[in-house]
Order: sequence, then structure tokens, then C-alpha cells
Amino acid sequence: MRVAILVLGLAAVGGAQTGARTSSAGQATVRTGVRAQKEVGDLIREFLSKVNDPAMHNRFWADDLIYTSAAGKVKTKAEIMESMRNAPKAAAGDTSTYSAEQMQVRQYGDVAVAAFELVHRDGSKVDHYRNTGTFVKRDGRWQAVAWQATKVE
Repeated sequence: MRVAILVLGLAAVGGAQTGARTSSAGQATVRTGVRAQKEVGDLIREFLSKVNDPAMHNRFWADDLIYTSAAGKVKTKAEIMESMRNAPKAAAGDTSTYSAEQMQVRQYGDVAVAAFELVHRDGSKVDHYRNTGTFVKRDGRWQAVAWQATKVE
């Protein structure tokens, strides 16, 4: 009876956690939580659909954020929020859109790392960026604590 309880307990713990497992070739592979893939992926897509909304930036970025732009400038959340306050309003008829493609999310407990290709379309102009974000789940919600953007030529 004790063995059965122990086995069930270990199975429950193993199913609830994310971490390493061993492939048939004996190499460690990463098992990613489906919940983080969905939650972080949805958060990134929502953010990109509301990229001009200061409230969305406030929700998305953690207070202790370290952000490195594609130009190599390091910014804090406070600096990003200040730039949002000072930014000119988007012009009527602005057709600029952002999308996340080739998204990958890996979860490590209450931390998740996302990497994706950000595609910015503005009329006939299309720009591509590789973005990597580190998210921490605090008080039941994911927020980006680190971000790196690289322009793809």
C-alpha cells in the first residue's frame, strides 16, 4: 500500500512539474508545460495587438525589467512607460501591425523563456526581429523581466 501511494505521489509530482526527461537515445530533453506555452504565448500576442496601449505595457513588463532594444539600448520599465507617455498618438489610418511567428516557450517552474520572430508590417514595408523574453509568474500572472530584440536584416 505504501509503495502504491509513493508511486502515485511521484507520478502526480512528475506530471505537475516541468523539467528534464531522458530520450530513448539517453539524452536529456526539455519537457515544457503546456500551460506556460499557452499563457505566455497568448500574453505576447495580446501585447503585440495592443502595442500602443500604455496599460498593456504596464501589465506586460515587470517593475524590475531589463530590456535591450534592437539598437542595443538598455531600458527599464520606468523608461519605457515614460516614452509611452511622451509618444505621439498613432495617426488615424495607421495600418502598422505586429505578429509573433515561430514561437517557442520553455517553462522552468515559475519562469518561462519565449523566443519568436516578431514581424512588423507597415504598408508594403516588413521588418523582422528575433525576440527573446524571460517571464516570471508572480501573483498568478506572467510578466517579462528580461527582453532582448535583434533586427534581422
